[in-house]
Amino acid sequence: MILDDFFRSVGQMTDPRFRNVLMKGLALTVGLLVGVTLVMTWLVGFLVPDTLSLPFIGDVSWVDGLALWASVLVMIVLSVVLMVPVAGAFTGIFLDEVADAVEARHYPQLPPAPDVPMLETVRDSLGFFGVIVGVNLIALILFFFVGPFAPVLFWVVNGYLLGREYFQMAAMRRVGRTEANRLRARHNLQVWLAGTLMAIPLSIPLVNLLIPILGAATFTHMFHRVSTRANGAGEI
Repeated sequence: MILDDFFRSVGQMTDPRFRNVLMKGLALTVGLLVGVTLVMTWLVGFLVPDTLSLPFIGDVSWVDGLALWASVLVMIVLSVVLMVPVAGAFTGIFLDEVADAVEARHYPQLPPAPDVPMLETVRDSLGFFGVIVGVNLIALILFFFVGPFAPVLFWVVNGYLLGREYFQMAAMRRVGRTEANRLRARHNLQVWLAGTLMAIPLSIPLVNLLIPILGAATFTHMFHRVSTRANGAGEI
């Protein structure tokens, strides 16, 4: 079922509305990562002296250049981790556009979804961004103790967070926060698994740029699938 949701989303990647969101998402993501890299390299240039005097060696003038390149390499590695909170933060901003495109093609019988105030969307996105950054900072400490299982821990932890956020926001468009919480709790394992399957490609450079859109579309399909089943069973 989850794979069906995903492949239906992949099949819609040629939709002009998907491409529009993809371009905006790419611009914001790359801009954010470049901005963080520039700030980090500036801090390194500010803190590391141009010339460093070492005992028995004398003046060393290449320390700042080495530190600068090291900071760039660190940012390339960290970009894999940073893509998770970035993907989560951009979800709320672009989910409506992606979900509208999905529903127009696959669920044309539905009425238009009610508009969600931009302030509420931004608030939820920033709140989730803070949560996921904090959890990942804690997880980074645990990575040193789990050895080769560090990637698995990364995927499982972020899979839970991403699945929760993506499903919640997809469901809230149609049924509100309370019912979205109930549906997510009822299908928590499925939501977690879908989020984990989403977190894995988020750790692959370049591929991860496509995942926020595919995730928004996949969880839109998932919401309609589980809510339709619930309606058929007389649960809602």
